[in-house]
This record gives sequence, structure tokens and C-alpha cells, in this order.
Amino acid sequence: MFVMGVDPGLTRCGFAVLRPGPGRTVTPVAMGVIRTGPSMQAAYRLAELQSEIKELLGEFGPTIVAVERVFLQNNARTGIRVAQAAGVVITEAAALGCHVREYSPNEVKSAVAGDGRADKEMVQTMVQQLLGLSVRPTPADVADAAAVALCHLAFDPTGALLGQREQADHAITGVLS
Repeated sequence: MFVMGVDPGLTRCGFAVLRPGPGRTVTPVAMGVIRTGPSMQAAYRLAELQSEIKELLGEFGPTIVAVERVFLQNNARTGIRVAQAAGVVITEAAALGCHVREYSPNEVKSAVAGDGRADKEMVQTMVQQLLGLSVRPTPADVADAAAVALCHLAFDPTGALLGQREQADHAITGVLS
């Protein structure tokens, strides 16, 4: 089973594919950033992101795709672009049959660093420690993506919640039929 964490963004979209092991061990399988050119129109950047995400999903076949929930601060334009990128990731993952979970930035920071207000450096350091990396993952988008995947594993280490969700989905489908 693989868990893919995604820190959505249109300019930089971080991803991390992790493999849970025995006990609480987790092995990083792939980590990186998908970049799109800021000089391109947004529609073409989103199409490029979609293509890259689809390729990653096809290559690794994650069971779960955990995505950081969009948090709007001061810049609505940036927030909209991040939300569009998140939508592309969520849609591609669902279309390929992956379970999709979203986590707030505070949930991610709390799960990984023990503090929902942890700064970027603390998240990078904790991801480095939790994954046994020799250096802190950079850029921060990569560490954030790994933190999202680790957050999911903290909330559902055995995958039990996935089974509950499937049962609920089946019950809803049965009622609607």
C-alpha cells in the first residue's frame, strides 16, 4: 500500500509517496515538486499539472491520496489558484479509484510536529526525522506533502477508516438506487 501526500499549488505542487511498514515505520518512495511556468495561462498550467499527477498516480498506484485542504489567507487570487490545483489532484485521484482525504494545515502540523502552529522549518525537521532522511526535504512544498501523507497515517494507521468509508458509501448508494 502506498499513501501519496500532496501540497497543492499551481506554481509548485509538492508530492510524496510513502510506504507504511511494520509498526510505525514509513519508507519514502518518491518525493518532489511539479512546477508549471508562471508565464503560461492558468488553464494550460492546470492541464500540465493534471498530466503530471495522472502520471504519478499511474506509476505508484497509491491506495490513498491525502491532500492539504486549501486555506485562504490574504491573497484571494493565489487561494483560487491553489484551490483549482487541489481540485485537479482530487479529481484525478478519485477518477483513478484512489481514496481521497483532505486535512487542514493545522491537522497536518499537529500530527507531524505536535503543534498546529508549527512553522515550515519545524515541519521540515520533523519530516526528516520521521522518515529517517539525511537532510531536511526541500523545498518546503516537498516536506509539506510528506507531512500530509504522514498526517493521514497518524489518523488511520491501519486503513480501518477506509473500510468504514466504503461501507458508508455502499449504504448510501443502496438507498439512492
